[in-house]
Amino acid sequence: MPAIAAHEYSPWDFWSEASAEERDAQLALQQAVVAGRADHELGEQCFLSELASIDNDALRLGDRTYVAAGAYLTGDLRAGADCSINPYTVIRGRVTMGDGVRIGAHTSILGFNHSMESGTPVFRQPLTSKGIEIGDDVWIGSHVVILDGVRVGSHAVLAASAVVTKDVPTGAVVGGNPARFIRWRVEPDDTGVAPDAAADAAARGTDERPSTTAHPDAGPQPAAFAAVDAAERVMAAQDPATAAPHPSMAAAPAPHPSTSAAASQPSTSDAQADADTRTQTPTQTTAANDAAGLAERVAEFAARARAEASALLDRAWRDDLGLFADRPGAAPTVRAQADAVEIADLLLGTAPPQAPAAEQIERLRGWQDAATGAVAPLDADGRQAEGLGFAHADVAYHVLSVGYALDLLGSSFAAPLTWVTAATPERVVEFCESLPWATDAWGAGHHVDGFGTALLWTRRAGHPIPPGVEEALFGWLLLHTDPHTGMWGSPTPEGGLLPVVNGFYRASRGTFAQFGVPVPHPERVIDTVLRHARDPRWFAPGARNACNVLDIAHPLWLTRETGYRGDEVRALAARLLSDALARWTPGAGFSFREPTPATRGLTETETGLQGTEMWLAILWHLADLVGVSGALGYRPRGVHRPEPAAALR
Repeated sequence: MPAIAAHEYSPWDFWSEASAEERDAQLALQQAVVAGRADHELGEQCFLSELASIDNDALRLGDRTYVAAGAYLTGDLRAGADCSINPYTVIRGRVTMGDGVRIGAHTSILGFNHSMESGTPVFRQPLTSKGIEIGDDVWIGSHVVILDGVRVGSHAVLAASAVVTKDVPTGAVVGGNPARFIRWRVEPDDTGVAPDAAADAAARGTDERPSTTAHPDAGPQPAAFAAVDAAERVMAAQDPATAAPHPSMAAAPAPHPSTSAAASQPSTSDAQADADTRTQTPTQTTAANDAAGLAERVAEFAARARAEASALLDRAWRDDLGLFADRPGAAPTVRAQADAVEIADLLLGTAPPQAPAAEQIERLRGWQDAATGAVAPLDADGRQAEGLGFAHADVAYHVLSVGYALDLLGSSFAAPLTWVTAATPERVVEFCESLPWATDAWGAGHHVDGFGTALLWTRRAGHPIPPGVEEALFGWLLLHTDPHTGMWGSPTPEGGLLPVVNGFYRASRGTFAQFGVPVPHPERVIDTVLRHARDPRWFAPGARNACNVLDIAHPLWLTRETGYRGDEVRALAARLLSDALARWTPGAGFSFREPTPATRGLTETETGLQGTEMWLAILWHLADLVGVSGALGYRPRGVHRPEPAAALR
């Protein structure tokens, strides 16, 4: 029996040491693996051992990534460059890895799970898959087990024999069963979370969480814990041992009878209220007190915002051009005019007082291209660009912003939107297929949102919509929804779930939400959003911006009637709401991104119309999830309206 070549087990020097015959044999093996498989792709100088079992539905390996003898690969595996899959490693289910991931021998990465409902043998139960994401430059020791639903941040180290059941923060070293934080390999950057606090939170084990019943398809992974888990505690900078409320919530005034608080609660007599309090558990009483205190803060904020609305609009008005800019010193934009209309409608109940409503309507309608219906962006002097169509990102968004601004002013677009009136079902399918779902799901959702809203205005105006166009759009989205995430598109190494969740908000807002059609897989949407909200890159204090928070608030609101993981949803909404209320700048409104000492001076941390309009809408959605939106005294009616704007039939 011929000896087994050393390269089968130790392939890292194959391409520098192998003979010409061995190289030719390796290339032939690779060709046999990918032949006729559009979903299989191998980079330059990869290595696949003849003794490995490679049975993937989809396989993409980057340059210089190798698979050693005894490895067993199934499902959908996407690995970057310079990754090593060492002997007897098992990778199954849906697994994504970045560049430079080194995996020790006998490791199991299991991106799937069995359901385990009672009354049915396990072997007859369906498989579920949330998927596993591993960032760049991750060292995974031998005999490690990573369970489904886990995200491992870049630069992390998983010690030998670790059993990883929860997300691993970027730069952390973890070990043990279950894996716990040991130390930082790379300390967190300045995102507003102190490294010591983050380490303390990450070090807490799952046995310190309140016990809960996991959802049947969640398996052993901890995503369904009702309490805020360790990763969320890192973001919230709370004491993980006590799960104390976030400081800004703890600082809320003690509840007392007030008109604003009572407005958001069912009316009862004092005697009945006392009786109800006596029959509540301590947890229920605390939750009720927290909600009442939050309602009072919400009402106080709303009164302050209404009193200062005219001042913040004046601040953004350019007398020299007769137009709004996002903030003082900025150039005018089409969006700024629309944001001003939305803010005035929310806080004043009128058109912006800086110009007569009729004049604002005439300007917005006049910006439409008579031939296509497109609204092009402005230059620094307020003049419109020429020759831009709906494929341009700003033009696509102006379908939303200008269309809803006109609607709030009691008007509508003057010209038909040829994006819809010239469409065919075939073109709609081609349009959806052409969008960058795998690499930029947010950008893809952005354009679906624009097209869906163009359908709305076309329907409202009574212009004919070609037969099958609406069915083609909704049919494509329904058929291409990922049943594991409830969304469209793929995570990216640099963004994680951010583009997927943000893209879902945009695509679902302009279609399912805008036309009152139930979203498919709503519980999976909630799972995905809650998982994403634990990513400190986007949701640690100081790292949050209006886009990212809105894009989790709206999907959670849209799926709220399922009641699924309701306690977690309300806890997250209460924390985000409490934090946001504290960031209003008197007379200037909100900045797009949370200002911190580390981000001071960035344009996105300057107060302006866009940040103000978005955060006002976010506050309503978060407050409604918590049950205190009545204290705000407003409800969005424009781009971020909660209820459908029309029905398809």
